Amino acid sequence: MQLLHLQEHISLMGRDIYLVASHTGLVKVTTQKQTIPFCDITNPAQTQHAAILSQAQKELIEFCSQVRTTFTVPLDIRGTNFQKKVWAQLQQISYGTTISYKELATRVGNPRAARAVGAANGQNPLWIIIPCHRVIQSDGSLGGYAGGNTLKEYLINLEKTKLL
Repeated sequence: MQLLHLQEHISLMGRDIYLVASHTGLVKVTTQKQTIPFCDITNPAQTQHAAILSQAQKELIEFCSQVRTTFTVPLDIRGTNFQKKVWAQLQQISYGTTISYKELATRVGNPRAARAVGAANGQNPLWIIIPCHRVIQSDGSLGGYAGGNTLKEYLINLEKTKLL
């Protein structure tokens, strides 16, 4: 069993963001404090965890400061094959653009699977990093978001203002 380590990250829209990493990559972004121990960056045995968490923290701060549009932090993606397929397509959505759940289903290879794609999108443990906030309803409404719709709208607007 791989050890996971947690580090408190930044405050975004007044919410604390927590990061979870394994020795191979970032596992989860969450607003809920986890019962996983914090990474002790002074412990040499946890150096890889600390490096991943530090890189993720730096990249998220840069993203929120509109200095970065993509992420390079290693990821340890955990999910079903279908979820991983959906999440891989999320990573192909360009910064500053949005697509519908139906379009995402088409990109996954099943245009009639919008609800299944939405469910997989909702289970994305690496929101922001794997940009599920870029997927909206066909009618232009937001749909759901793991970080809450206020944060989803903030991220969409943040990316659009960078493009101006």
